[in-house]
Amino acid sequence: MGKTTIAIMGNPNSGKTTLFNKLTGSNQHVGNWPGVTVDRKTGQIIYASQSVDVVDLPGIYSLSPYTQEEIIAREFVLSDELDGILNIVDATNIERNLYLTMQLIALGLPMIIALNFIDDCRAQGIKIDCNAMSEALGVRVIPISARRGENMQELLEAVTGTLKKPARQPTYLHGVGAAIRQVAGLLEPLPLRRASLPFYACKLLEGDTHAYQSVAMPDQIRHEVSHIALGLCSHQNATDNQMIIADALYDFIEGVVRKSYIRPEKHTLTPTERIDRIVMNKWLALPIFALIMCVMFLTTFGAPGSLLMDMLDGLIQGKLSPLVETLLVNAGASDWAIGLVCDGVIGGVGGVVSFLPQIIILFFFLSILEDTGYLARIAFIMDTLLRKIGLSGKSFVPMLMGFGCTTPAVMAARTMENEKDRRMTIMLTPFMSCGAKLPVYALFAGAFFPDHAGIVTISLYVLGIFMAILAGFLLKKTVFRGVSSGFVLELPTYRLPTFKGTIRNMWVRAKDFLTKAGTIIFLMSVLIWLLQNFTLSFTVAENSADSILGQFGQTLAPVFAPLGFGSWEAAVSLLAGLVAKEAVVSTLSVLFGVGGDSTMLSSILANSFTPLAGYCFLVFILLYMPCMSAFATIKREMGGWRWAFGSALFQIGLAWLAAFVIHTIGSIILL
Repeated sequence: MGKTTIAIMGNPNSGKTTLFNKLTGSNQHVGNWPGVTVDRKTGQIIYASQSVDVVDLPGIYSLSPYTQEEIIAREFVLSDELDGILNIVDATNIERNLYLTMQLIALGLPMIIALNFIDDCRAQGIKIDCNAMSEALGVRVIPISARRGENMQELLEAVTGTLKKPARQPTYLHGVGAAIRQVAGLLEPLPLRRASLPFYACKLLEGDTHAYQSVAMPDQIRHEVSHIALGLCSHQNATDNQMIIADALYDFIEGVVRKSYIRPEKHTLTPTERIDRIVMNKWLALPIFALIMCVMFLTTFGAPGSLLMDMLDGLIQGKLSPLVETLLVNAGASDWAIGLVCDGVIGGVGGVVSFLPQIIILFFFLSILEDTGYLARIAFIMDTLLRKIGLSGKSFVPMLMGFGCTTPAVMAARTMENEKDRRMTIMLTPFMSCGAKLPVYALFAGAFFPDHAGIVTISLYVLGIFMAILAGFLLKKTVFRGVSSGFVLELPTYRLPTFKGTIRNMWVRAKDFLTKAGTIIFLMSVLIWLLQNFTLSFTVAENSADSILGQFGQTLAPVFAPLGFGSWEAAVSLLAGLVAKEAVVSTLSVLFGVGGDSTMLSSILANSFTPLAGYCFLVFILLYMPCMSAFATIKREMGGWRWAFGSALFQIGLAWLAAFVIHTIGSIILL
């Protein structure tokens, strides 16, 4: 007997990922769905000597194939890979969540409903009769709190036990139930999963084009299905069968809720409503957002972050580098080998790793903001402003993700239905400052503005948002003329983040950073060291300026001279930044031969750049094209090299222009 595979399915913000992490623990794997770049998270539940494979499907509102996530979910649940469904339902938004539940019941697969946030319901005075709900739906309902781990043992026993199919299909009103049964009967001779015939029938009645394409029906059956669909439409005196079926589903859901859901007679403001009255206030929203950002960056780049960074830097340079050098000398290694290891590898990689504490602190704050539900509020607040200048409100959701990493943020834009808005969002997302640029900000801000490093960093993030808005306005008036699509965003209930969840998010970010440092940055540091120490004739360069790297950098340097940083070292570091933005720091460490000593590197930079030039360098880093990984993703998502290179040139051009304007104005002011 093969292993059982179940899928966790639910609406966005229903606690699906928290439940997946709770059930599978460390037995997880992240890959991609075949042919697409949306994450495929799989895990394994091991309980009482039983083992079940779990697939965490993307959060969706229905099985209508409009977005990439819905297409993936629908194809998977209709495949033969799946043995059962664990449907997680947000008990505080029961009516909306049960719409997906009704579609899952129509699939006829073994199923369990996990009624999540039951603790929030109790806090709001809501009482739920799970037995009555289970009887009405024909599916077992288990109340849980995934965040607090409430009733996890009961859920584990149910999931690893014998899963049962829905006891019955709902009897919908308005003739919908009869029409579904008629069409399902017509489909019986076809090679379809018998248990899922009600689902296929419902979709065919809705006129779902994907259903008609996937179900190979003889002309006679197709004609009879169309006749039943037309009869349903005329019976209701309507023109849209999809709305008729949706009304029938919601009528049934209302009946289920009436039988099992008891709200308090007197409505009192929930904690979420009370908090939103303040943080979503039209006068206070932006100042509160600005204050939170200031606290976050001042902590990251102020005394706490700097102290931890200095401690790690001292450990690497004061202990590790001398120890390795001594071991190599005692082993009789040659001078060039010692230089490669100590100056190239430890200097390059160590120069980046020393910024790990600040990366962790920043993502600690971001994890808190995301888990509490405040990040969704920021998107809503910014939507109001963005729409006034013609930018699509939906654009801000993937752009928010761009503060973490550009690559998944670009992928997130695929959920947008409007093609023009989607392409424009992809082109604007790189202006959001990703986490990989933090080491560069910390290095230069610490070198030139040690007393105001946090303020300088905040200004870069604000400048990135401003340039995205400006670029969006220009693109909307030129390349992407047209009407933006509507913006619908669910604001989740405020919830206290869990310690375990926050630590997990921090660890994932730190692991990604260290993995990049141990692979890409390592290889770049070795390559930079070799190119810096050898000439074009492959002889040892007596002067770095005569090396392969020096010659190439001197050719490129005049391009950046009007921006205030016309040295070949600066030009080469910007090229290295195309591979990974963190490589800018490791490249400068290797080029200036500081062995990864950030204090010494800061001192050298202070003598090589003026403060104005240093800030302009940061502006260029902020705005020029993203790393090659993000560039490849843009090419794939935009559908060709023409769009990818056009986007890159657009970003580089704006970066050069912005840095030039700031340097010019700054030079005039400082005269």
